[in-house]
Amino acid sequence: MQTPEPYPPPAPEEEDWLAPQPRPARGFEDLSRLGHTLTWASGLVLAISAFTDWYVGSGAGPTTSVIGWHTGALGKLVFFIGIAVLALVALREAGIELPATVPESLVVIALGALSTVFVLIRLLSIPDEFFGWRGRGIGIFIALIASLVVTAAGLLRAGDEL
Repeated sequence: MQTPEPYPPPAPEEEDWLAPQPRPARGFEDLSRLGHTLTWASGLVLAISAFTDWYVGSGAGPTTSVIGWHTGALGKLVFFIGIAVLALVALREAGIELPATVPESLVVIALGALSTVFVLIRLLSIPDEFFGWRGRGIGIFIALIASLVVTAAGLLRAGDEL
C-alpha cells in the first residue's frame, strides 16, 4: 500500500557544505564559445590598430608618430582584414553561413595568417619615407598580437567544426 505523502529526503548534516563538490566537466562547447568571442574581439582590435602609431620618431621638434593607415597599402590591408573578420562574425550572427565546403574557421585562420605576414613585413621593413624614424610604436605590436589572436581563435573554432 502506498503512503499518501512522499518519503522526505534525509536532512543534510551540518558538515556537508564543507565537503568538496565535483566540478562539472568542461567540453568543447566552452572552447568554441571562447573561439567565437576571441574572433570578434581580436578582429575589432586588429581593425582599430591600423589607426594607432606604428612608427615613432623624434628630432629637433616634438615626438611624432605615423599611424598604420599612413604606412602604405599594407597598413590599409590590415584594417580591411580586421573588418572582414568582423563581417564574418556579423554574417554568422545574422544566420548567413558560408558554404559547407569552406569552413568559417579556415577563413578566419587564413585572414589571421595574412594579417600576421603583413604586420611582420611592416615591423621588419620600414618604408623609405619614414627611414629616419627608427622607433616602432606600440600600435604595430598591438596589431601583431591581434593578428596572432585571430589565427588562434580560428584554430579554436576549427575544433568545433571538425
